[in-house]
Amino acid sequence: MPADPSSPRERIVLRAAQELRDGMYVNLGIGMPTLVANHLPEGVNIELESENGLLGIGPFPFEGEEDADLINAGKQTITASKGASYFSSSESFEMIRGGHIDLTIMGGMEVSQEGDLANWMIPGKMVKGPGGGMDLVASAKKVVIIMTHCNKSGEPKILEKCNLPLTGVRCVNRLITEHAVFDFENGEMILREVLSDMSIEELKKITAGKFREN
Repeated sequence: MPADPSSPRERIVLRAAQELRDGMYVNLGIGMPTLVANHLPEGVNIELESENGLLGIGPFPFEGEEDADLINAGKQTITASKGASYFSSSESFEMIRGGHIDLTIMGGMEVSQEGDLANWMIPGKMVKGPGGGMDLVASAKKVVIIMTHCNKSGEPKILEKCNLPLTGVRCVNRLITEHAVFDFENGEMILREVLSDMSIEELKKITAGKFREN
Protein backbone atom coordinates (compact mmCIF):
# COMPACT_ATOMS: atom_id res chain seq x y z
CA MET A 1 0.00 0.00 0.00
CA PRO A 2 1.49 3.41 -0.93
CA ALA A 3 2.29 5.90 1.80
CA ASP A 4 -0.37 8.45 2.66
CA PRO A 5 1.38 11.85 2.93
CA SER A 6 -1.71 13.26 4.67
CA SER A 7 -0.92 11.07 7.68
CA PRO A 8 1.43 12.91 10.08
CA ARG A 9 3.59 9.82 10.68
CA GLU A 10 3.86 9.04 6.97
CA ARG A 11 4.70 12.66 6.18
CA ILE A 12 7.55 12.46 8.67
CA VAL A 13 8.80 9.12 7.37
CA LEU A 14 8.66 10.16 3.71
CA ARG A 15 10.62 13.34 4.45
CA ALA A 16 13.16 11.43 6.53
CA ALA A 17 13.75 9.01 3.64
CA GLN A 18 15.01 11.96 1.59
CA GLU A 19 18.02 12.12 3.94
CA LEU A 20 19.31 8.80 2.58
CA ARG A 21 22.13 8.89 0.04
CA ASP A 22 23.51 6.08 -2.09
CA GLY A 23 26.26 4.10 -0.36
CA MET A 24 25.49 5.29 3.17
CA TYR A 25 25.90 3.13 6.27
CA VAL A 26 22.75 3.86 8.25
CA ASN A 27 21.35 3.03 11.68
CA LEU A 28 17.58 3.38 12.16
CA GLY A 29 16.18 3.75 15.68
CA ILE A 30 13.35 1.77 17.24
CA GLY A 31 9.75 2.54 16.24
CA MET A 32 8.89 5.06 13.53
CA PRO A 33 12.48 5.31 12.18
CA THR A 34 12.40 1.66 11.06
CA LEU A 35 9.64 2.59 8.57
CA VAL A 36 12.09 4.83 6.68
CA ALA A 37 13.67 1.73 5.13
CA ASN A 38 10.39 1.05 3.28
CA HIS A 39 10.71 4.31 1.32
CA LEU A 40 14.21 4.35 -0.15
CA PRO A 41 14.51 6.93 -2.94
CA GLU A 42 14.89 5.43 -6.41
CA GLY A 43 18.47 4.49 -7.19
CA VAL A 44 19.58 4.70 -3.56
CA ASN A 45 21.20 1.66 -1.98
CA ILE A 46 22.25 1.74 1.66
CA GLU A 47 23.62 -0.66 4.27
CA LEU A 48 21.48 -0.85 7.40
CA GLU A 49 23.28 -1.60 10.67
CA SER A 50 21.80 -2.84 13.94
CA GLU A 51 23.48 -2.46 17.34
CA ASN A 52 22.96 -6.13 18.17
CA GLY A 53 25.36 -7.18 15.43
CA LEU A 54 24.07 -7.16 11.86
CA LEU A 55 25.18 -5.14 8.85
CA GLY A 56 22.87 -5.57 5.88
CA ILE A 57 19.31 -5.61 7.22
CA GLY A 58 16.78 -6.60 4.60
CA PRO A 59 13.04 -5.88 4.43
CA PHE A 60 10.66 -7.03 7.15
CA PRO A 61 9.61 -10.68 6.63
CA PHE A 62 6.18 -11.67 5.38
CA GLU A 63 3.80 -13.20 7.90
CA GLY A 64 4.67 -16.85 8.42
CA GLU A 65 8.27 -16.39 7.24
CA GLU A 66 9.64 -14.86 10.45
CA ASP A 67 12.81 -16.25 12.03
CA ALA A 68 12.69 -15.69 15.80
CA ASP A 69 16.51 -15.78 15.93
CA LEU A 70 16.88 -12.95 13.41
CA ILE A 71 15.91 -9.67 15.09
CA ASN A 72 16.98 -6.05 15.18
CA ALA A 73 17.87 -4.00 18.25
CA GLY A 74 14.18 -3.35 18.87
CA LYS A 75 13.48 -7.11 18.90
CA GLN A 76 11.51 -6.95 15.64
CA THR A 77 11.93 -9.92 13.32
CA ILE A 78 13.84 -8.91 10.19
CA THR A 79 15.60 -10.42 7.19
CA ALA A 80 19.22 -10.21 6.11
CA SER A 81 20.12 -8.92 2.66
CA LYS A 82 22.50 -10.78 0.35
CA GLY A 83 26.07 -10.35 1.62
CA ALA A 84 25.01 -9.36 5.15
CA SER A 85 27.50 -9.71 7.97
CA TYR A 86 26.91 -10.96 11.51
CA PHE A 87 29.17 -10.01 14.40
CA SER A 88 29.16 -9.47 18.14
CA SER A 89 27.51 -6.53 19.85
CA SER A 90 30.94 -5.33 20.96
CA GLU A 91 32.12 -5.20 17.34
CA SER A 92 28.91 -3.38 16.42
CA PHE A 93 29.68 -0.68 18.96
CA GLU A 94 33.26 -0.47 17.71
CA MET A 95 31.76 0.33 14.31
CA ILE A 96 29.49 2.99 15.83
CA ARG A 97 32.05 4.55 18.16
CA GLY A 98 34.67 4.47 15.43
CA GLY A 99 32.61 6.93 13.38
CA HIS A 100 31.68 4.50 10.59
CA ILE A 101 27.93 5.24 10.64
CA ASP A 102 27.11 7.98 8.11
CA LEU A 103 23.59 8.64 9.34
CA THR A 104 21.38 7.70 12.26
CA ILE A 105 17.66 8.44 12.22
CA MET A 106 16.14 8.21 15.69
CA GLY A 107 12.92 9.07 17.48
CA GLY A 108 12.69 11.79 20.10
CA MET A 109 10.68 12.63 23.19
CA GLU A 110 12.03 16.17 23.51
CA VAL A 111 14.49 18.34 21.57
CA SER A 112 15.77 21.69 22.82
CA GLN A 113 16.34 24.81 20.75
CA GLU A 114 20.10 24.17 21.08
CA GLY A 115 19.88 20.65 19.68
CA ASP A 116 19.87 18.67 22.94
CA LEU A 117 18.02 15.34 22.74
CA ALA A 118 15.96 13.42 25.28
CA ASN A 119 14.70 10.10 23.96
CA TRP A 120 15.55 7.26 26.30
CA MET A 121 13.49 7.44 29.49
CA ILE A 122 10.60 9.00 31.37
CA PRO A 123 11.28 9.14 35.14
CA GLY A 124 9.09 6.74 37.07
CA LYS A 125 8.43 4.45 34.12
CA MET A 126 10.11 1.11 33.48
CA VAL A 127 13.08 1.44 31.15
CA LYS A 128 15.56 -1.18 29.94
CA GLY A 129 18.35 1.34 29.42
CA PRO A 130 19.51 3.79 26.76
CA GLY A 131 20.54 1.09 24.28
CA GLY A 132 22.88 2.45 21.63
CA GLY A 133 21.32 5.90 21.49
CA MET A 134 24.00 7.71 23.44
CA ASP A 135 26.76 6.10 21.38
CA LEU A 136 25.01 6.93 18.12
CA VAL A 137 24.38 10.61 18.85
CA ALA A 138 28.00 10.98 19.96
CA SER A 139 29.56 9.16 17.02
CA ALA A 140 27.38 9.13 13.88
CA LYS A 141 28.38 11.61 11.20
CA LYS A 142 24.81 12.97 10.98
CA VAL A 143 22.01 12.71 13.56
CA VAL A 144 18.44 13.17 12.32
CA ILE A 145 15.60 13.07 14.85
CA ILE A 146 12.01 12.40 13.78
CA MET A 147 9.02 12.93 16.06
CA THR A 148 5.56 14.46 16.19
CA HIS A 149 5.60 18.18 16.90
CA CYS A 150 3.49 17.84 20.07
CA ASN A 151 2.78 15.02 22.50
CA LYS A 152 -0.56 13.25 22.95
CA SER A 153 -1.68 16.02 25.32
CA GLY A 154 -0.97 18.69 22.69
CA GLU A 155 2.09 20.03 24.52
CA PRO A 156 5.17 21.07 22.51
CA LYS A 157 8.04 18.60 22.32
CA ILE A 158 10.43 21.27 21.01
CA LEU A 159 11.50 23.24 24.07
CA GLU A 160 13.93 25.88 25.27
CA LYS A 161 15.42 23.25 27.59
CA CYS A 162 14.60 19.55 27.76
CA ASN A 163 12.81 18.41 30.90
CA LEU A 164 13.57 14.70 30.51
CA PRO A 165 17.00 13.09 31.06
CA LEU A 166 19.28 13.84 28.11
CA THR A 167 20.57 11.37 25.58
CA GLY A 168 23.03 13.91 24.22
CA VAL A 169 23.93 17.61 24.35
CA ARG A 170 23.86 19.67 21.14
CA CYS A 171 23.91 16.42 19.19
CA VAL A 172 20.98 16.89 16.79
CA ASN A 173 21.84 17.99 13.27
CA ARG A 174 18.32 17.92 11.83
CA LEU A 175 14.82 17.56 13.29
CA ILE A 176 11.83 16.48 11.19
CA THR A 177 8.24 16.74 12.42
CA GLU A 178 4.95 16.54 10.53
CA HIS A 179 5.00 20.35 10.25
CA ALA A 180 8.60 21.39 9.70
CA VAL A 181 12.29 20.62 9.21
CA PHE A 182 14.78 22.35 11.51
CA ASP A 183 18.57 22.39 11.49
CA PHE A 184 20.81 23.14 14.46
CA GLU A 185 23.94 25.21 14.01
CA ASN A 186 26.09 26.72 16.75
CA GLY A 187 23.37 26.27 19.35
CA GLU A 188 20.71 27.88 17.16
CA MET A 189 17.57 26.32 15.67
CA ILE A 190 16.88 27.23 12.05
CA LEU A 191 13.65 26.56 10.15
CA ARG A 192 14.52 25.00 6.78
CA GLU A 193 11.19 23.72 5.46
CA VAL A 194 7.49 23.86 6.28
CA LEU A 195 5.84 20.50 5.58
CA SER A 196 2.20 21.31 6.31
CA ASP A 197 -0.21 24.14 5.53
CA MET A 198 0.60 25.75 8.87
CA SER A 199 1.74 29.40 8.83
CA ILE A 200 4.97 30.51 10.51
CA GLU A 201 2.98 32.23 13.26
CA GLU A 202 0.94 29.07 13.88
CA LEU A 203 4.16 27.04 13.94
CA LYS A 204 5.63 29.35 16.59
CA LYS A 205 2.58 28.81 18.81
CA ILE A 206 3.21 25.06 19.02
CA THR A 207 7.00 25.37 19.30
CA ALA A 208 8.24 26.27 22.77
CA GLY A 209 11.83 26.61 21.56
CA LYS A 210 12.96 29.68 19.67
CA PHE A 211 13.89 29.40 16.01
CA ARG A 212 14.78 31.69 13.16
CA GLU A 213 13.73 31.40 9.57
CA ASN A 214 16.38 30.42 7.04
